Amino acid sequence: MTGRDERDRVLIWDLPLRLFHWLIALCFAGSWLTQQLGVEWFPWHVRIGYLTLVLVAFRIAWGFVGPRHARFSNFLRGPGAVIGYLRNLWRGEAVTSAGHNPLGGLSIVAMLLLLAVQATTGLFANDKIFNTGPLYGYVSGSQSDRLSAWHEINFDCLLALVGLHLAAVVYYQWIRHVDLLGPMISGRVPAWRAPPGAAISGHRLWLAAVLVAIAATILWRVVATAPQAAMSLF
Repeated sequence: MTGRDERDRVLIWDLPLRLFHWLIALCFAGSWLTQQLGVEWFPWHVRIGYLTLVLVAFRIAWGFVGPRHARFSNFLRGPGAVIGYLRNLWRGEAVTSAGHNPLGGLSIVAMLLLLAVQATTGLFANDKIFNTGPLYGYVSGSQSDRLSAWHEINFDCLLALVGLHLAAVVYYQWIRHVDLLGPMISGRVPAWRAPPGAAISGHRLWLAAVLVAIAATILWRVVATAPQAAMSLF
């Protein structure tokens, strides 16, 4: 990276997107920890599931109305683009992008899908002891058991995807010498990584707050009107 000024940076990642990134990471860790700590932590496990659902709903909506680099249309590419990106990586050629690269874009969608499945199945699941999800009343016992099994299998898939994500971060940091963590904290990338006009001008905080409020209200209403809610929302 000789001759490239790392001090000249431009804003790429908006604040709501960065908050989503770190909060969803905490949710993933918290859901695993509360599951390991025992049944007395089940209420917190459920609350983390609620937060996960709200965050995922927000991120999906943000993928359509958020700033440029948060939008799906900005980073989702066809198979040809992904294969071309992988080919360039294999050849050791310089591969830079202001936002998500084609492969990273696919991983974002896969992560959102698995997180949505994980949190949704948890609403109907049971722990085979005495705890049940808040929407358990909508399904039969056998259906809840099947959803509980999917809840466990899906978590293993999530764990594998998170492992690949962390491996990619390490690879870019130590092999390609491209910092991915710093920009996800500050929101800014070196100007040489961003083509002209790639910078965003604002964060749209008010819109993000409205989307989160809508998602939380809908979830609260669904849980509050469930026929056999096992616990309250708070």
